[in-house]
Amino acid sequence: MVDHRPRIAIVARFAESTSATRYEAIVTARRLAEGVWAAGGEPLTFLAVPESNWTERLDGIDGVLLPGGADVDPSNYGQAPLTDELYGMDIMQDKVDIELIHHTLSVGLPMLAICRGMQITNVALGGTLTQHMEKPHLHHVAPVTVDSHANELGLSGLTLNASCYHHQAIDKLAEGLTVIARAAEGHIEAVKIASAGWAFGVQWHPEDNYDTEPGQLEIFKRFVREANF
Repeated sequence: MVDHRPRIAIVARFAESTSATRYEAIVTARRLAEGVWAAGGEPLTFLAVPESNWTERLDGIDGVLLPGGADVDPSNYGQAPLTDELYGMDIMQDKVDIELIHHTLSVGLPMLAICRGMQITNVALGGTLTQHMEKPHLHHVAPVTVDSHANELGLSGLTLNASCYHHQAIDKLAEGLTVIARAAEGHIEAVKIASAGWAFGVQWHPEDNYDTEPGQLEIFKRFVREANF
């Protein structure tokens, strides 16, 4: 067991500008960092650098969090863009995420993948995405029931209110992912990820309501607890 707050690496997302910077920025959502902190972790933002030596960069890191963000470039799963709704794509960001995913799963660091994080994990392991849902879940809050592995995910109950903001979803499921929850419309909302360590992905944003929905904080707490060993 570590003798400090478990250090959680959050790969940064790119922003064209922010109110606090004059130029382009790297960002971590404040609510996401606060959710990790509330669960007992130390959130650390990592610059996305391709072909990183992740063994070296993650020395002293206890867990990896893949956050939400812009769309995954369809070229990563062998498709051309099929919709004008795609936004914010950055092939370098995709490359870094994919490299980090493969490293994290191979060494067994605890990993939590959120929204885009779950989608890019599916792509990294050979799956595909629906590029634009018929009915996107934007500002969408609805009950989600976890059908299996709820205890391993840290949940004391099976159903929780999930706050979603996405217009893409998993299409072809990658080998190594096990579906553990679906939305009412049928698309995948949570997966268990095959790994040498604890690894799960959720399509919703647990950071949105971690302070009002107990189940969301339970997920963060279980993630941080796994990172504490």
